[in-house]
Amino acid sequence: MDRATILRLIEEVLKESNAQTCCKDGICTDNLCLVHNKEAVQNLVESGADRISSGVGVSQGTFDVSLARMIDHTLLKPEATKSQVEQLCTEARRYSFASVCVNPSYVPLCSQLLRESSVRVCTVIGFPLGATTTETKVTEARQAVADGARELDMVINVGMLKSGEYDYVERDIASVVNVAREFQITTKVIIETGLLTDEEKVKACLLSKRAGASFVKTSTGFSKGGATVGDVALMRKVVGSALGVKASGGVRSYEDAVALIASGADRIGASASVMIVTGDKKTGDSGY
Repeated sequence: MDRATILRLIEEVLKESNAQTCCKDGICTDNLCLVHNKEAVQNLVESGADRISSGVGVSQGTFDVSLARMIDHTLLKPEATKSQVEQLCTEARRYSFASVCVNPSYVPLCSQLLRESSVRVCTVIGFPLGATTTETKVTEARQAVADGARELDMVINVGMLKSGEYDYVERDIASVVNVAREFQITTKVIIETGLLTDEEKVKACLLSKRAGASFVKTSTGFSKGGATVGDVALMRKVVGSALGVKASGGVRSYEDAVALIASGADRIGASASVMIVTGDKKTGDSGY
């Protein structure tokens, strides 16, 4: 896709986003606001059956199964202990989350704990900087699969993308995707939106699509910014229905999650998962 087409795509998405903006200076003036009117969000999501079922919208304080099944229950902080990972797996079973997302060293433990459940084990590759070599990422991917991972969230080489080394970035993604394909495993490509211009976000999505990835993902949660409604809408516009879109980084509430889904996210990455699906703020958050 040439530069003119990329710029046109960006302009179209930003124009649509601006047309839907109803809040100014923190004041909401429209009852259709996706951020401040929970009922409007629920109605919008219920209309999009391809993204989430009409079960979304149960009252806060109850267990929202439909939303839970779109969440990767995440614990990636470097000081995470074995007991915390065990608790993560227990919660994932209890609430039927799509997966647990953990650092590679904990994949064998999670695989064992979740062996007879529907919860998949997801891990990260080239995390969090994406600047390791392609060969290192491939080795990480193969080890993760051998240890029991069934989803791989890999970080692109952001510096190479920003340098215009698009062939390198595509090969880097494709190399991990090829490992995953051998075992019919999902690959999500973290493009780290907080470090990219809109044009670079579009390019990263297009390269991920060409490389055969299953999803594009907003953020690691360890860099600038996190998931935003605008970025999710842009990513969805670029990849269409061919790829999933995962929103991660800074998703802390039910309203955050549902607004991102309404914008086009198929999956949410969060550490505050239990709080999101139950509305119970006492459950806490591990900071992803």
